[in-house]
Amino acid sequence: MGEKIIAAFQSAWSRSFDYTGRSNRGDYWWFALANVIISLVLLLLSNLADFFGWLYSIYTVVLIVPCLPLAIRRLRDAGKHWAWIFITLVPLIGAVWLIVLLVQPSVG
Repeated sequence: MGEKIIAAFQSAWSRSFDYTGRSNRGDYWWFALANVIISLVLLLLSNLADFFGWLYSIYTVVLIVPCLPLAIRRLRDAGKHWAWIFITLVPLIGAVWLIVLLVQPSVG
């Protein structure tokens, strides 16, 4: 399990500016799990020192760089057009709809 998380994390960051191709469900969700773990650790450490609070803030902003292309590649792998990423602009239901699209199985 640990090697899958590390491999997905490295892959997402190394393909941060790659909007072509596909990313399977495993790549996407292992990367999401890695980010949850890192965020929780930084949040817990932020209670000890302000430095970790700042580090958490910076990490969450910089996280946009690999997350956007990864989500677009995941949508493409699920057979959807990349523009479905904008469904998140619809209040309340948009984020849920995007999650439903991201959990769809790969096509061809």
